Amino acid sequence: MLAKRLIACLDVRNGQVVKGVNFEGLRSAGDPAELATRYNEEGIDELTVLDVTATLEGRRALLDTIGAVSSRIFIPLAVGGGIRSMDDARAVIEAGADKVSLNSAPLADPSIISAVARVYGSQAVIVAIDARRDGDRYRVFGRSGTTEDARDAVDWAREAADRGAGEILLTSIDRDGTRSGFDCELTAAVSTAVSIPVIASGGAGTPEHFVDVFSAGRADAALAASIFHFSEHAVRDLKLLLSGRGVPMRLDW
Repeated sequence: MLAKRLIACLDVRNGQVVKGVNFEGLRSAGDPAELATRYNEEGIDELTVLDVTATLEGRRALLDTIGAVSSRIFIPLAVGGGIRSMDDARAVIEAGADKVSLNSAPLADPSIISAVARVYGSQAVIVAIDARRDGDRYRVFGRSGTTEDARDAVDWAREAADRGAGEILLTSIDRDGTRSGFDCELTAAVSTAVSIPVIASGGAGTPEHFVDVFSAGRADAALAASIFHFSEHAVRDLKLLLSGRGVPMRLDW
């Protein structure tokens, strides 16, 4: 069985890591390069940097921040925010990213998924889906959760996989920053629908929440921010707990 992954997310605004609730009320959580260094030393499996206002402000992700972070770590780095074209994807990869995370751009033009995959390989393409529960389905949102899309999250995940995405980063807007637990129903629905890895995001608050999303949610990886940023649960301790509960983890520190 493949090892499950823990991914730390750095939501960056104006060069600083921030965290909010339901995509709103952002507060500072520290310097991106310093946090990246800490996570690298603690044994996190991967790191994701999301420039949370790049798309809203119509600009590229902060390349200086990407370079500073990538120079400090020896683990895979994914970058998202403001990646609207092949030129944008090329810029963040040349700055040090291993993967690009596409969210709003493919909602407007899905062909960007295939275009980036052809050049850099599917393993370098993450399609990020921000979803909110709407009755018995999940509706997709773009532009940092501010714009509602007509797509259903499960259907969109299938299409993204068919177009060449290597992974799905699935965020529950309802759970984001609440620390009430991942949306395991949403995660399981998408994980069952696609054959590529699904990264669960939104709602991590306790070690038990990770156990739940890897079992009931069938996630391949779990991404979190607050629970790691504010040192409430050490990465190594969390990995050891998960391993003890039968979740396969990389314990190679």
